[in-house]
Amino acid sequence: MGYLLLSILSSAAVTLLLRLFSHRQGNRFALLLGNYLVCFGLAFFFLSDRRLVLRGSPVTLLCGGLGGFLFVGGLVCMQSSVKRSGAALTAAFSKLGLLVPLLISTVWFHERPGLLQLAGIGLALGAILILNNRRETTPASSAPALALPLLTLFFVGASDGMAKVFERLGPRSEDALYFLYVFAVAAILAGALILLEKRKTGQGLTLKDLLRGAAVGVPNYFSSFLLLKALARLQAVVVFPAFSVGTILTVTVLGALLFGEKLDRRQLWGLGCILLALVLLNL
Repeated sequence: MGYLLLSILSSAAVTLLLRLFSHRQGNRFALLLGNYLVCFGLAFFFLSDRRLVLRGSPVTLLCGGLGGFLFVGGLVCMQSSVKRSGAALTAAFSKLGLLVPLLISTVWFHERPGLLQLAGIGLALGAILILNNRRETTPASSAPALALPLLTLFFVGASDGMAKVFERLGPRSEDALYFLYVFAVAAILAGALILLEKRKTGQGLTLKDLLRGAAVGVPNYFSSFLLLKALARLQAVVVFPAFSVGTILTVTVLGALLFGEKLDRRQLWGLGCILLALVLLNL
């Protein structure tokens, strides 16, 4: 449980830092490159045997490569979905991405939640919908408008699900190597997106962007690493819902305390559902 709590705190730190840097102008992918480079550096630092870099198992290489692609794919889908379908719908679908690793865990790895855990999962999903039930200026009820949110759900959920796949199929001695591959692929893809964005808008990479990305990268790495540790000790049907709604709860509370954000009745109902869901998931 300790790993899960620390992972939630690290994930909340990532969200708060991104919120802090959200008003900055520049290449929208530059911060990501700094983030992924720092994550890559931390994975290399924690690698017990650096000779493994070129000798990793095929499972580690495949899971890491797919994980990096899914990381960046989820980001691109989210950015496109926000423009097409609105921020609230995109946020809801990205959080509902936890359905993907839950399906992987129950169908592929035969993890069966109990009745109380099922109730907790249902409450967690309901809380996500309540917290993101905002009116959009962009109509998003048509099938074409839902395509991008659904892609966001898949990519975000699959990137989390890949950690579960590696936890079950990969060697524990290569945990750091898995993240090395994940963030190496993600950094390469982010670099390619920076070049495309520069060609499109003329805005390139700056040192400030890299430094902001570095600040995000530290908690981002530990969030992913600690989540993998939690998956090795707890069922995924507990970890993923608790991680998702726990992060929302922490960010909402800290946002109110640090940024003076006021909570309306809808948010209070959503937070109440989250607290009850966390209790049921851990019974």
